[in-house]
Amino acid sequence: MIRKIGKITLYVSDQESAKRFWTEKLNFVVKFEQAMGPNMKWIEVGPSEDEFTTFVLYNKEMMKKQNPSTNVEHPSIILSTDNIDKTYEEIKNKGVKVGEIMKMPYGSMFNFFDEDGNQYLVRED
Repeated sequence: MIRKIGKITLYVSDQESAKRFWTEKLNFVVKFEQAMGPNMKWIEVGPSEDEFTTFVLYNKEMMKKQNPSTNVEHPSIILSTDNIDKTYEEIKNKGVKVGEIMKMPYGSMFNFFDEDGNQYLVRED
């Protein structure tokens, strides 16, 4: 089942500028950085190397292209699990509205919705 609040996605206009802001002005560290194609990176920053929860600095325009229905005007919450298939089945079997499991090169994940229609993401770490 879900074990931690893993990541909070901040949709930003300029990933490098946002990275500098969090690392240079707030003393965060880059926890993970990986190219996701020619024009995009997956960047995670956190207050320390030991902190599990991170901010994902995700390109706002890229998200609008990938999923036009995503509200990029506020952060997205990503919850963590160590078994995506089991967590998916447990949540789905409890009557929670869920999306399909997405298998990406950088991880497996799925969306679910609360009673008010708020969307969350669960990702296997």
